[in-house]
Amino acid sequence: MKKYDIGLVGLAVMGENLVLNMESKGFSVAVYNRTTEKVTDFIEGRAAGRNIGGAYSLTELVDMLKKPRKVMLMVKAGTAVDTLIDNLMPLLDKNDIIIDGGNSNFNDTIRRTAKVEENGLLYIGTGVSGGEEGALLGPSIMPGGSREAWPHVKGIFQSIAAKVEDGSPCCEWVGDNGAGHFVKMVHNGIEYGDMQLICEAYQIMKVLLGLGADEMHNVFSEWNKGELDSYLIEITRDILAFRDEDGEPLVEKILDTAGQKGTGKWTGISALNEGVPLTLIVEAVFARCLSAMKDERVAASKILGGPGISFNGDPGQFVSDLENALYLAKIVSYAQGYTLLKAAAATYGWDLNYGGIALMWRGGCIIRSAFLAKIKEAYDRDGKLPNLLLDPFFKDKADKCHMGLRKVVAAAAMNGICVPSFSAALSYYDGYRTETLPANLLQAQRDYFGAHTYERVDDERGIFHHTDWTGHGGSTSASTYDV
Repeated sequence: MKKYDIGLVGLAVMGENLVLNMESKGFSVAVYNRTTEKVTDFIEGRAAGRNIGGAYSLTELVDMLKKPRKVMLMVKAGTAVDTLIDNLMPLLDKNDIIIDGGNSNFNDTIRRTAKVEENGLLYIGTGVSGGEEGALLGPSIMPGGSREAWPHVKGIFQSIAAKVEDGSPCCEWVGDNGAGHFVKMVHNGIEYGDMQLICEAYQIMKVLLGLGADEMHNVFSEWNKGELDSYLIEITRDILAFRDEDGEPLVEKILDTAGQKGTGKWTGISALNEGVPLTLIVEAVFARCLSAMKDERVAASKILGGPGISFNGDPGQFVSDLENALYLAKIVSYAQGYTLLKAAAATYGWDLNYGGIALMWRGGCIIRSAFLAKIKEAYDRDGKLPNLLLDPFFKDKADKCHMGLRKVVAAAAMNGICVPSFSAALSYYDGYRTETLPANLLQAQRDYFGAHTYERVDDERGIFHHTDWTGHGGSTSASTYDV
């Protein structure tokens, strides 16, 4: 029987495209799908004449593979992955490898890595970003899990991954257990932030400046030639130029209710668990939630008052301010995302290569942009950089861009235009650069009602005090801890 280099389970569009990508790079692939008619359709259709074999059971798939066997799962995250793992493990031999290429929660990947390794097998949980086109032509791939498995899949993964200008693949080993899926989760959170910021820029141009789709298309075209050059700016440019059958801009006929699949929410939950202020990305998630309240918003629009729209400035200058606002907000989004990566690395014992992560995101993935090269350079200069805003390049950009962000947020507020992620970016920037925040009063309040104690500016850090604020509260204080 012919033996194949790798097996793949799950022939939805991402799975099919990854298989075709692998085969085009010289690897033989065996495929299986629970609905076996899809196997036949694929083998006789898109895979016809290629070095791809069809299996009609998991047992047959495993028997078709070279050792150590490599089985990649491209199925819906959740119970389907656990079920497949349970069904595969009895069929595999020691040191065979199970790969989950879906958008699994990193906590599940930590649990699954331990379970698979306990059974003598190896496990990889890998983020794959780039959508259908990326899967076929070159995605960004973020693998983590059993380190011993990496040499056996490195050649395949790096061959099919996107490449940057110097030929470096957008794929490298991320770290142990759930590290790969955590990095993919943060990637998706940043994606939420980038998309929301672009949407807010679009809303401001449309509502405040009164620009039409063609004019906004021209703005995004110009932005894509400069420092904002990125996949998301590029597709926004193209979307604004697309016409419906009647010749009108299609984007204006799409209902303003956004969907989500959960990775942005997971990023926010992880940030709360780590105590990291991921404010911009969380606002982007909540913006989608607010958009889904369409019927309530329609009703509220007829009841609640707000300012009228009035703009008396120079539209060209304001578009320039908006470009600066978008650039600084983007810095803040990545700064927050990288802060979360650093916090999680400390919690889970991951040795993350932050510059390497930026390199993996430079091609193939949804957030790919010229901007990421600057992040790699920043972490090449200082691998222990505490915050991206403190890097000399990004500090200089923030100095030049923050007034644009202020003007945009102020104009939006005065005209009643909702810009939650721009506002969050400005608040974070100002909060991070502020030496003294009002948390002293907050600690006094906590000590007043709950005897939660506080530290003093005239004492050493770590020494906690309690005051009997009312004169009849006593001297007993609560224990001091942070969740």
